[in-house]
Amino acid sequence: MASPSLSQTAGTARATAQTSAVSFEKFAGWCAVAAGVSGFLYSIAFIVLKDAGISAFFLMLGGLLATPVLLAVYERLRETDASFARWGLVLGLAAAVGSLIHGGYDLANAINPPATPNLDLPSQIDPRGMLTFGVAGIGLLVFAWLMSRNTTFPRSLAYIGYVAGVLLLWIYLGRLIILQPTNLIIVVPALLAGFLANPAWYIGLGLALMRGRR
Repeated sequence: MASPSLSQTAGTARATAQTSAVSFEKFAGWCAVAAGVSGFLYSIAFIVLKDAGISAFFLMLGGLLATPVLLAVYERLRETDASFARWGLVLGLAAAVGSLIHGGYDLANAINPPATPNLDLPSQIDPRGMLTFGVAGIGLLVFAWLMSRNTTFPRSLAYIGYVAGVLLLWIYLGRLIILQPTNLIIVVPALLAGFLANPAWYIGLGLALMRGRR
């Protein structure tokens, strides 16, 4: 019996890699949809319910769910511009980990409040949302720009990414400079980002990843 040729072996390896990539994209797609829902529930808990524990949980969950999404998006966008795609991935992962840690920090304080709390102090890991909002906004703008040059994502998703990225940067600068979260300069972009732009971005990403490449 003849052994398989090198070309056959290489073809089998490529087919296996493509199947694995498709499987991961679908997984990332479902994570993206879940991240969009988690972001929406975070906004309800933070803005409407004003429940520190629930909002911290969804902030932490959103950061975790975002990690496979960012990797899947990077795999597509590196074909457009590998260096910028890597930069967007690094920024996005830093923001996701910052969100995860910040949420975990807030959740720990909500479950077991410190004896002498001073909750006005900014988080040492994510001061005033530097990673959760600021770095995330820059990374999102990088990905949105690459998406506008990539045919595997709908052009409308790139536009949503631009809007969401600008809103996240606005929220970070508002929390850094104005500080008071009830100020309309912070509240309005927070409402737009939390209830519209961010969920639309992640759910749109999820649908695009689950559809596969076309």
